[in-house]
Amino acid sequence: RHVSDCRLLGLDLDAGVLREARSNLGAMPGLLPGQADALALPLPSGSVDAIILSELLEHVRDDVAVLRECQRVLKPGGVMAITVPHANYPMAWDPINKTLESLFGVHIGHGPLAGFWANHLRLYTPDKLRERVLAAGLQVEEARSLLHHAFPFSHNLVYGLGKPLLQAGMLPEALADVADRSRFAREDGSPLNPLRMALRVLEWFDRRNRPNEAPGKATVNLAVKAVKPG
Repeated sequence: RHVSDCRLLGLDLDAGVLREARSNLGAMPGLLPGQADALALPLPSGSVDAIILSELLEHVRDDVAVLRECQRVLKPGGVMAITVPHANYPMAWDPINKTLESLFGVHIGHGPLAGFWANHLRLYTPDKLRERVLAAGLQVEEARSLLHHAFPFSHNLVYGLGKPLLQAGMLPEALADVADRSRFAREDGSPLNPLRMALRVLEWFDRRNRPNEAPGKATVNLAVKAVKPG
């Protein structure tokens, strides 16, 4: 509703997620949620101006195949915005896994203590991400490293604790309205709402972050702007 009068297509494999999206979005003009496999997009070749792949590649077995399929549906000169988790992440973001990786070369991939590795098949280095993008026939126009300053145990608190409580319907409505990012039409309620107060603390940490951190610095995410030649 805030970007333009462009036509937006949001795709997911999970039918439950799509039902919730349709319920929350209502009849928003120009926005079409649909079910699809990222390896077989229901779109003609060269039909899309831009694609956002946000925190997706780390969940699929063949990330290059997904990128190639997205490249197929992009128009020549089309843009793809990609974000992935950074292998060199800050200690504060997930102290448990960072310590395990540093000392023993292992990590927790599932459960409430999985933290940054939860359901991820891999994390990325800048070189690995660039290599995957180029292998898919795309050009890297810009690369960034994002979010160095992080509140301790952020990922564990938000995804290990908060998300399961939200999905199980165990949060009071006032807290759920703030926690659920898909409830676009809801108000955030009182400024004294505990979650709103917690968000202000997280935002204070985030204000210290730069739009692009120096190479080699520990960050939470890597971002790439890729372009289809043509």
